[in-house]
Amino acid sequence: MKISIVIPVYNEAAHLAACLEAIAAQSLKPYEVIVVDNNSTDNSRLVAERFPFVRVITEPQQGRVHARNRGFNAARGDIIARIDGDTVLPSDWLEQIADFYAEPNHASQAFTGGAYFYNVRWPQAVAWLYNFMAFDFNRLLIGHATLWGSNMAITHVQWQAVRTSTCDQAGIHEDLDLAMHLHNAGYGIHYQRSLRVGAHLRRVRSDRHELWDYLQWWPRTLRQHGKRSWLICWFFGCLLLYLLTPVLNIGEYLARQFGRTPIPELRTDQV
Repeated sequence: MKISIVIPVYNEAAHLAACLEAIAAQSLKPYEVIVVDNNSTDNSRLVAERFPFVRVITEPQQGRVHARNRGFNAARGDIIARIDGDTVLPSDWLEQIADFYAEPNHASQAFTGGAYFYNVRWPQAVAWLYNFMAFDFNRLLIGHATLWGSNMAITHVQWQAVRTSTCDQAGIHEDLDLAMHLHNAGYGIHYQRSLRVGAHLRRVRSDRHELWDYLQWWPRTLRQHGKRSWLICWFFGCLLLYLLTPVLNIGEYLARQFGRTPIPELRTDQV
């Protein structure tokens, strides 16, 4: 069984070496590792090229979905595993994917796992909340399991079945969109709760308009697929904006006083 790993990358030089070192330490070696450089302006490409097992390709059209598609289309393995440039894998990550797909009845299922964040306080609490919202709550909203882009795998056959139908517009969660297209094509999704990878909880500027736009990616993705539950996501977006606005106001005040914004940023999918 050949497993390709695809890593869409935009300005990940600070984290990419740790990501690739974790791949090199896998108990089961991948068939290939493809880093898709999506117009990085830092040294991401140079970092990737230092690792002899990495094949670096370029996607000129900006956006994570375009980088993902470029990598998936270039992958030659039977299984296409997907992570991000800041992902740190447990040493048996590929082995667990291979064990899953060794079962013949799993050929019709995609595979995914959760996250922990290595750069936050109270990592266990943050991980529990994030995984609950990303997997358990989303399952209630869309009626089936979803995928998480930093910890997932699909078969080559599954990708060929949906690659021309997945949405490619900006402002939606491309992993959630892919999960719904796979479900519509008759494939299942297996969420392995025990399999977590490390990730870096990223930042957005302390700007209410930017935060509101990001919070709307969730309902916009569901609305794109005709899910009436998008209204619930929209409500939660309003609630989160209300709860976070005092924090943002403090951040804006401190930024004016000290010339920087010390507010923890939120993870986004945009590259």
